[in-house]
Amino acid sequence: MSTFGNLLALPSHAADRMIVLVLALCLDALIGDPPMLYRLVPHPVVLIGRAIALFERRLNRETRGPRARRLRGVFTLVVLGFAAILLGLALSALASLFSVGWILEMVIVAVLVAQRSLYDHVERVVLALQRGVPAGRQAVSQIVGRDPDALDGFGVARAGIESLAENFSDGIVAPVFFYAVAGLPGLLLYKTVNTLDSMIGHKNSRYLAFGWASARFDDLLNLIPARLSGLLIAFASTFVSRGRPVEALRTMWRDAGKHRSPNAGWPEAAMAGALDLALAGPRRYGELVVDDPWLGEGRARATPSDMRRALMVFIVACLIQLLILAALGLLKAR
Repeated sequence: MSTFGNLLALPSHAADRMIVLVLALCLDALIGDPPMLYRLVPHPVVLIGRAIALFERRLNRETRGPRARRLRGVFTLVVLGFAAILLGLALSALASLFSVGWILEMVIVAVLVAQRSLYDHVERVVLALQRGVPAGRQAVSQIVGRDPDALDGFGVARAGIESLAENFSDGIVAPVFFYAVAGLPGLLLYKTVNTLDSMIGHKNSRYLAFGWASARFDDLLNLIPARLSGLLIAFASTFVSRGRPVEALRTMWRDAGKHRSPNAGWPEAAMAGALDLALAGPRRYGELVVDDPWLGEGRARATPSDMRRALMVFIVACLIQLLILAALGLLKAR
């Protein structure tokens, strides 16, 4: 039997998790999120979002006080979190029943890791901004929550780079980390909590109490992945034109804590130092103006060229992560 045939014949529990991760990351890099598929079948994150929206509509009523809404937010987190873990256990058990069950796991991981889709979204912002600021604003509105009409061309470029850095942590490193540590239950729990935070973790009158538990738990889960992401970005900048790995590390250590998020500042500050930019700073979310400090001491006037350099840092960081996982898989196989 060929080597490929032997691999297919392995029972799923014998397929090393690191190998599954490597193959899943390669699959995601090749095909991303096929739009034709998700016109027929909802993306898993969309299904998670629908469940969250149902709980939010039923439990987060404005007639209830802050304490009652906070308790119901805790209940929502616990119920959906346990449901994610149970689903992960069920899928793992299903995969173990078949000799090619590891393929099921690989596909699930590939679907829930956002390498290709993140790159594609940010590249669309680059191409749109090159056509003009209005097009850039429209494109960047698909990946950031701030008011795009308040952004000039430099602001659009900064927003795209910040989103790339932050989502490298949330959408790639963190899912990989939790699958490596806890398999499908860990991966699905993380994606559920992260989606909860993105939907109800806002500090406004509607979600401040109800989303409190989800936002805090998401902060906890991202403590390690965010710092790993910053290190990967810093190391990756070594291989990018005019990249500054030492300054990336220095800026990350000095400025990460200035960010209003306990985690997002790590990859963003690393990217700012790596590209000699100033990121974050004051921004507008609807009627709310957030007067955040700057991360980095470089130029605030980011350009599409800087965005392309950030994308190159992103590609190299993904490759480094892939090589680390492959090395760990080989070491475990010995």
